[in-house]
Amino acid sequence: MNKIKVGVLRETKTPPDKRVVLPPEQAAMVTMKFPNIDLLVQPSDYRSFKDEEYLKAGITLQEDLSDCTFLLGVKEVDIPELIDDKRYLFFSHTAKKQAYNRPLLQACLKQNISLMDHEYLTASSGMRLVAFGRWAGIVGAYNGLIAFGKRNDLFDLPRAKDLHDMKEMLHEVSKIELPPIKILITGGGRVAHGALEALAPLNIKKVSPQEFLSEEFEEPVVCQIDPDWYVKRKDGAEFDMNHFFKNPEAYESTFKPFTKVTDFYIPCHFWDQKSPRFMSPEDMRDPDFRIEVIADVSCDIADPIPSTLRASSIEDPFYGYNPATGKESDAWDLNSVTVMAVDNLPGELPRDASVDFGNALIEKVFPAMFVEDHDGIVDRATITQGGKLTEDYRYLQDFVEGRE
Repeated sequence: MNKIKVGVLRETKTPPDKRVVLPPEQAAMVTMKFPNIDLLVQPSDYRSFKDEEYLKAGITLQEDLSDCTFLLGVKEVDIPELIDDKRYLFFSHTAKKQAYNRPLLQACLKQNISLMDHEYLTASSGMRLVAFGRWAGIVGAYNGLIAFGKRNDLFDLPRAKDLHDMKEMLHEVSKIELPPIKILITGGGRVAHGALEALAPLNIKKVSPQEFLSEEFEEPVVCQIDPDWYVKRKDGAEFDMNHFFKNPEAYESTFKPFTKVTDFYIPCHFWDQKSPRFMSPEDMRDPDFRIEVIADVSCDIADPIPSTLRASSIEDPFYGYNPATGKESDAWDLNSVTVMAVDNLPGELPRDASVDFGNALIEKVFPAMFVEDHDGIVDRATITQGGKLTEDYRYLQDFVEGRE
């Protein structure tokens, strides 16, 4: 039987990412579950899993992956590293016309590369099959705790990136004690549930939106709200989730009351550019605006939440937003809001996030890639093939050619 050669890439984006699509245990699982695959892993000095861990799991390390048919990575592959005529799977960040990655998309077309994107690996229902969202919520909420503790001189949590794994991180959370503050989470998906996981060791009381808005408490509380609590239809009709997703421009924000009672805000929602802002710069200048820390996991720049002026980095995650000036300030200025807006949060817990991601690939995606694709999973995720954009992605043609 001719085996399919599959290579796991070393991450080459700058700064390099410590995550990997298949950690050692998952790599070994692939070789057992898919006997038609010959799996090779490119060595890496930066990856959170050491080369020795792969060797111990019985996986072959190989620098040159040019004889592989499939090449798998997490983030964008550096253009000089692309190999002609191969099939790649990674987060390309091209399908939403991200201008900074136009050259990457052009290179894939020029080099006859079949490009699949993790983000578009979906079931026929449209549900994503693999994602790091849960881990973004976990790390984002933890970073928010770091910020709240430092801003108020209450406690000094270590950074997640300096800990071994989530277990150690949650142990650190269990050591702290919060004053009677109100914590708000917007969103109801896996990102929001991840944020709640990070807060779980504190055993914080969860309250309803009505209680959150109308009552004060002698202990810390957390409230998680869905869109029906932060938007309403402009025409006065009853809220409908499907209608909101399809017609976000028909809604207006009802979030302002939450800004008057929240101390620590963790945005974990999905936001459409046609959706209303959560709050305005004027809202943030109100004398009764109360939010001290915004750990913006969603990280949509400027529009929905004015204080998210830019994405921050794992190396330097915090900055300040001065509502009076609308400009960036010192992260710990008490006249400012402390902002955390790291846009690659799962990279702070790379081992746990990689294991979770690898398991999802093995269970939900690899059967379609390496056995038979009954449901069209591969087709839906393939952006380029045979030197052309595939049918679902032909809307990118003007973008590729620089006309938009």
